[in-house]
Amino acid sequence: MKITPPPEGAFSVVSDVRGRPQVAVWRWPIALGALTVFGLFSALLGQKGLWLVLSWISLSIPFIVTVVCLLQAWCVPSVKGGRS
Repeated sequence: MKITPPPEGAFSVVSDVRGRPQVAVWRWPIALGALTVFGLFSALLGQKGLWLVLSWISLSIPFIVTVVCLLQAWCVPSVKGGRS
């Protein structure tokens, strides 16, 4: 049985389908993850004052972004027809 190599560029680590570098694809997920981690640590560090405000803000932003993205995805018609 002969194993043939994959086509040129099939498993490209440098760019995605649109030619964007992988850093551009992962920029927002990494930023939202870092913001969530900061919010969790600030909630652990303090229960009053500035820490409480920082934790609420930094944990609310990823939640709001997720809800907005889900609503946009559900409102856009699917390629197969109907809502996704």
